[in-house]
Amino acid sequence: MKKILSYFLVLTYFLFNMTTAEAQNKWRARDLENYIYIDLKDGRVVIELLPQLAPKHVERIKILVRRGFYDGIVFHRVIDGFMAQTGDPSGTGMGGSNLPDLKAEFTDEPHIRGAVSMARAANPNSANSQFFIVTRDSRFLDNQYTIWGRVVEGIEFVDKIKKGGGSDGMVSNPDKMLKVRVAADVEKAAK
Repeated sequence: MKKILSYFLVLTYFLFNMTTAEAQNKWRARDLENYIYIDLKDGRVVIELLPQLAPKHVERIKILVRRGFYDGIVFHRVIDGFMAQTGDPSGTGMGGSNLPDLKAEFTDEPHIRGAVSMARAANPNSANSQFFIVTRDSRFLDNQYTIWGRVVEGIEFVDKIKKGGGSDGMVSNPDKMLKVRVAADVEKAAK
C-alpha cells in the first residue's frame, strides 16, 4: 500500500508540475508579434497585446517599443493596490511621444488585475504613450480607458515596483523599465 501511495504522489506531483508549466508557457505557442517583454529590476513581465480590442493602440505601442522609446522610462505614478503608471519620458506624468494623440478605443474588457490600459488627460482622445498596469481589480475604469494588453507572466514583478506617496501616487526615485521589446524581435534575434 505504501508503494502504491508513493507512486500516486509522484505521479500527482509530476502531472501538477507539467500542467503548471503548460499553463505558464501557453502564451509562448501563440503569435509572438502580439507579446511584449518588459524587463524590470526584479524580472521580466510578459504582456499579451490585444489588437482585436484596440488595434490603433497596439500599433502605437509596438511602434514606440521598436524605437526603444520605453527603455529607461520610470514608473512615475504607482498607487499601492491600484496601478503602476509609466510611459512619460519626462517622468512627470505630463509628457508623451512626438506622435499624435490617439482616438479612444473603449471596450467592455474589464480593468482587472493584470490589465494594461492607456493613460490619458480629461479628453478621452488624448492617449499618447503613457500606460498603466492594474494591480487590483478596478472596474470603475471600465469603458473610460483603452485596454490594449494584459499581463500573462510576471505580475509579481509589477507588484514589487516602488510605490508612491500621497493621494496622487507620485514616486520619488522611481523604478524604471530597463528594456522593452516585442517578443517576436527578441526570439528572432536569439536564433
